[in-house]
Amino acid sequence: MVDAIWAELGLRHPPLVEPLPRQARATVARANRLSLHLPERTPSWCLLHELAHAMSSSAEGHSDGHGPLFMGLYVQLLVRYLRLDRAVLEASLRRAGIDLEPAARPVFLDP
Repeated sequence: MVDAIWAELGLRHPPLVEPLPRQARATVARANRLSLHLPERTPSWCLLHELAHAMSSSAEGHSDGHGPLFMGLYVQLLVRYLRLDRAVLEASLRRAGIDLEPAARPVFLDP
């Protein structure tokens, strides 16, 4: 699924998908530009969340965390793949005081 989404978005070199260590109790999943660590069963929203982390992180380890770039990418993925309403998502984020970059692009693409 990761490779298919990555390719559909026109991106090259998707992150590797690796199993989340069994001893991980507090972590649902984790990701960076180079890899996604996922449990055997991963909800769709969680996979998209981790893909947004991969897109908002550089190979050198720089990350937007849960900042505006990450949130913009995550909203784009939720709208595209889960067909959630963009206006509803953005209104919810505004009410919560969470910033997003609506025109966010993966950090590793040329400007």
